[in-house]
Amino acid sequence: MCDIQVSSAAQKMAEVTKKMENVLCRDKQISLLTDLLGKDDQYTVPSIFLYGHTSTGKTLVVNTLLKSLQVPHVLVNCVECYSQRYLYEHILNNINHGEKVSTKHYDDLMKCDNMNDFIRLIKQVLEEKKLLNQTLYIVLDKAERLRDMESNILPAFLRLQELASINVCTIMVSEIVWEKYRFGTGFCEPLVIHFPDYSKDELVQILCMDCPEDYTLGFYNIYVNLVLSIFHFACRNLNELRHLVLLNFKTYTLPITSGEATANDTKLLWKHIEPHLKKSLHTLYLREVSSSQWERYQKQLENSDNPQLQGLSHRQHVELPYYSKYLLIAAYLASYNPAKSDRKFFAKHSGKNKKSAQAKKTERTSNHMLGPKPFALDRLMAIFYSIVEGKVAPTANIFMQISSLITLHFLGHASGEDQIEQPKYKCLVSLEFIKAVARTVNFDVLRYLYDFV
Repeated sequence: MCDIQVSSAAQKMAEVTKKMENVLCRDKQISLLTDLLGKDDQYTVPSIFLYGHTSTGKTLVVNTLLKSLQVPHVLVNCVECYSQRYLYEHILNNINHGEKVSTKHYDDLMKCDNMNDFIRLIKQVLEEKKLLNQTLYIVLDKAERLRDMESNILPAFLRLQELASINVCTIMVSEIVWEKYRFGTGFCEPLVIHFPDYSKDELVQILCMDCPEDYTLGFYNIYVNLVLSIFHFACRNLNELRHLVLLNFKTYTLPITSGEATANDTKLLWKHIEPHLKKSLHTLYLREVSSSQWERYQKQLENSDNPQLQGLSHRQHVELPYYSKYLLIAAYLASYNPAKSDRKFFAKHSGKNKKSAQAKKTERTSNHMLGPKPFALDRLMAIFYSIVEGKVAPTANIFMQISSLITLHFLGHASGEDQIEQPKYKCLVSLEFIKAVARTVNFDVLRYLYDFV
């Protein structure tokens, strides 16, 4: 009897290992989680905290592992369950009716408004489903959203095994470190597991899984390495890189399909794809168009000399709030103008000497060649109020738009994010882009740039 149980357990682990083969470069995390989860009828750790940057395989590993082990589990996206009531009801109804809760279950859907009722009802549901002898796993994806809910929710989920006296494990998946969750008292420290960023070699290995059947793995590997040679320093996001690799592969193989080159003509293929990759670099993280629209745009650009078609790469059509445009212009001016020139450009009576400025123009080094320089928040706001049309009150809405520009990767932090007293930023957009933004508000940005005066 014992031999039968051992063989069945070994067979089950072999099946799990086979299913996890498609999850690459996460062997250490998979092995650790497998050891922690243990057998179905054994108590495991009360809570596990997984953290790492976007697209590092956290959710994929947890979901695949739980489905492979075929253990009771509930997957919760805390963005969708934006209130505590939706959160409680989603967990309870998924345990009661399975993952797909249809409209036929509407009359049987459970209602829950607070944590006390949730603890009572979850134990009741597990008893009805006869799941008390098995470990229930509750996966809270985007767990950082729990910090914005009532203060008792996060500690209660961490201690759910103790409070409800049931065999349950809470798995929190987050993009921020555990230290940013601590507030107040009553916390049960979870077991923390880090998912580091993929290395370049790991990214190549993962991206090569999308190799088309018409081409060899070695050919696709060379192509992926070429793409990463352009984008790896600017982007480590696996989803973004995968999108770019798939988007440009048809352009890369165009000389082969037209008969101009063979698969071994790497230099010719690189010469053909290089300008397209550099254009894609301008739209990194900014999904201006879909893949099909991008391909249509490339064909129109090749078949026409019309300069109006250059609007995508130069982003001549930018949809930003009115004041955000002026904030971005002010940030660009602060990044590429020396601080000593602010009085010359923005003071009404600066008393500037045109002759001395003309004499020094040939001696100075171009600031655009040196790249953007960091600037303080107070300097940004001073330039903003000097160039914006009309009087603008310094409200919270203006400062929220700065955060939006950072989220869009138009601005970047030049100092630590926790530096509240005097944060510093850099402007990350190109000159062509800022000229396109300035045109939408009829602002001649070149008149205020030190390199062009």
